Amino acid sequence: MNRSGKNSPRWWLLAIIWMLGLAGFLILYLTADSHRQGLVMGSIGILTGCGILSVLWLLALSRLPWRVRLSVFGGIALAGVLLVSQLRFEGVTGDLRPIVKWRWSKPDVTVATGANIAQKPVTGNFPQFLGPNRNTTVSGVRLEPDWETHPPELVWRRPIGQAWSGFAVSGNRAVTQEQDGADELVVCHDFLTGKRIWEHRYPARYDNPLGGIGPRATPTIEEDRVYALGAKGDFFCLRLETGEKLWGHNVLDRHGASLPEWGMAGSPLIYQDLVILSVGGSEGRSLVAYRKRDGKFAWGGGSDAAHWSSPVMYEIAGKKQVLIFNYSGMAAHDVSDGSILWEYPWDTDGRPHVAIPVPVSGDRIVLSSGYGKGAEMLQVSNLANGGQKADRLWRSLHLKAKFNNYVLKDGYLYGLDDGRLTCIDVETGRRTWKSGRYGHGQNLLVGNLLLLTAEYGEVLLIEPVPEKPMVLGRFQAIEGKSWNPPALVGPYLLVRNHLEAALYRLPLASQGEAIKN
Repeated sequence: MNRSGKNSPRWWLLAIIWMLGLAGFLILYLTADSHRQGLVMGSIGILTGCGILSVLWLLALSRLPWRVRLSVFGGIALAGVLLVSQLRFEGVTGDLRPIVKWRWSKPDVTVATGANIAQKPVTGNFPQFLGPNRNTTVSGVRLEPDWETHPPELVWRRPIGQAWSGFAVSGNRAVTQEQDGADELVVCHDFLTGKRIWEHRYPARYDNPLGGIGPRATPTIEEDRVYALGAKGDFFCLRLETGEKLWGHNVLDRHGASLPEWGMAGSPLIYQDLVILSVGGSEGRSLVAYRKRDGKFAWGGGSDAAHWSSPVMYEIAGKKQVLIFNYSGMAAHDVSDGSILWEYPWDTDGRPHVAIPVPVSGDRIVLSSGYGKGAEMLQVSNLANGGQKADRLWRSLHLKAKFNNYVLKDGYLYGLDDGRLTCIDVETGRRTWKSGRYGHGQNLLVGNLLLLTAEYGEVLLIEPVPEKPMVLGRFQAIEGKSWNPPALVGPYLLVRNHLEAALYRLPLASQGEAIKN
């Protein structure tokens, strides 16, 4: 009897391993709850598992001659070492896909100038995160919708220090935050040339393999002062004209708070004589306020840990309040003393809470977060004891805002749903359309038009209407991963990422333009 089959290679075992892997992919993509981060991480896990099992098969179960086993294993190991030695890891995309590049490749970032701009005072401002009113909206500007006939013009383009901060603009001064080696910087640039006017430097460096290097928050400009929060909790009030430090301290040390996993990212909020910060301390120090002129402590409230959202001030159900998206959920603080008016739980197993809530009416707001969580509309009502409560009106999986902010226009919400532009009916949460994969970028509503900065530096002009997506124009503004929020002052769009910054002059609509603000 032929007994040679006992020693033949067990190729069928290797086939089973990869057939199980294929089945795993099918199950993952058919049953996943639709967030791409889970799909990416699940795919990486399946590929890694199949690779490890294949190596175990080769060494222990294949029945190949040992000379063949060791030769193949050695070849795989050598190829892996050589490949890894020639690659560098540059973090992840918003979908958690690893970004790897050849070690010898360098970012192509150079100083460039374009359109000639008369050096005159800039009218208008963009003094804080998400615009003049911290609502992702710019009014008083009418953009030309035909970019093919009237394309945007480059004014300047320059390298910049690493950070996920945006620009705050007041007149001819544009202030942002950057990383330079072991130091964080608050830097003031000339708005129309990009040249550095002054810098405030201090020792601090936040570096996360996935989240990247540098500050995360956007400075706030108010009158003649700049308020800036670093990634490790260093908070400063600086003179806008010169960068002189007027006061400052580390808010984590002062309030016994822990550094969040991805660094401090909540941009300072100014209200009357207060500057308000999300600190994340316990025992009444989750949200804190200082007197903006001298830095004296004014009030604190709440005990929840901070996440990466910024405080915003609204009047809801007749009461002025500061809303902040914390680790455990949304909290509303009385702006007069910081006390909690209401809280709403938002459980995502510690996954990021970033996008600020959007008011829909005098007593309704919409919250949203990514990683499959979705959006909810809340109705806030007053209680007999002077407090308030929030009740859910609807929940939708059609708007999952990871760290981009969404806008309300004419009864519809527009935003990036897990990287794809979407429109949902604000009354029901139902989706009217979903189109395009732009990654995890940012939005600005400019009159009746939407400016979308995509994750990889492209800028799109979109007419937001509920019937269908209307892309009017697009151009590549900068290169590389672009999570930073843009700024728009008059016709000038200022964009940046962790490598470079650029200013473009957008065409303005004529008086007879049909699309009006």
